[in-house]
Amino acid sequence: MSETKSAGMCTSEVGVQVRRTVGADVGTAALAPGPDLGMCVRAESEQNGADLQCEGWCQLNTSSDKTRGTGDSSQSTTRISFSFSFVELLNATMKVTFFEDRNFQGRSYDCMGDSGDFSSYLNRCHSCRVESGCWMMYDHPNYMGNGYFFKRGEYADYMSMFGMSNCIRSCRMIPMHRGSYRMRIYERDNFMGQMHEMMDDCDNITDRYRMSQCQSCHVMDGHWLMYEQPHYRGRMSYFRPGEYRSFSNMGGMRFMSMRRIMDSWY
Repeated sequence: MSETKSAGMCTSEVGVQVRRTVGADVGTAALAPGPDLGMCVRAESEQNGADLQCEGWCQLNTSSDKTRGTGDSSQSTTRISFSFSFVELLNATMKVTFFEDRNFQGRSYDCMGDSGDFSSYLNRCHSCRVESGCWMMYDHPNYMGNGYFFKRGEYADYMSMFGMSNCIRSCRMIPMHRGSYRMRIYERDNFMGQMHEMMDDCDNITDRYRMSQCQSCHVMDGHWLMYEQPHYRGRMSYFRPGEYRSFSNMGGMRFMSMRRIMDSWY
């Protein structure tokens, strides 16, 4: 199935077909790219219990007069095919809607990616609806201040829920990751001191590794949340793949527990 749009003497068709990785068709989505398409594919994935491979196409049909003032014309068709995984599709269709007031009232702002400061859209924000994906929210612009993790769901009064004193001012989308998780944590700045490589959650680095603190890390695979207290409590920070030589610029936080951001949370 496809969607056809007309623009004078030029028409275009866009379609997306969903397939299992084993090759069997599981249906065709008749939706333009957007959050609804992401949710449609998610439903197919959960129902069939398999990763999906999506195939898309963009077809452009044009016609032009051979000779001005005559009825003769020529036609040409260009069809461009592309493919992408379910993870890539979901990452491109994540969406969160912010509302001025509690219980999803007042003006709203739809966000589909990182936003360093949405004060130009809303003067305040007291509720939000995460329609797809996982997000880090911050109570200061430019991803500063305290960070809070939000996954798919409705938050009619998130400030009371999380004990926040300030409303959300910026947000960062967390891409879905499927595969292995790997991170090295270090006792001191600049990857010095005791080092341990992690591939799963750790609720207390003192109990598991006999480490009194963690001051730097290197995330090789996956996306992680790190907490200042054992058992995933206290303030948190989000870490994506990269090198983090010092946590001194994070308000002096000392992380004591870490957990993976799993694809099942999406």
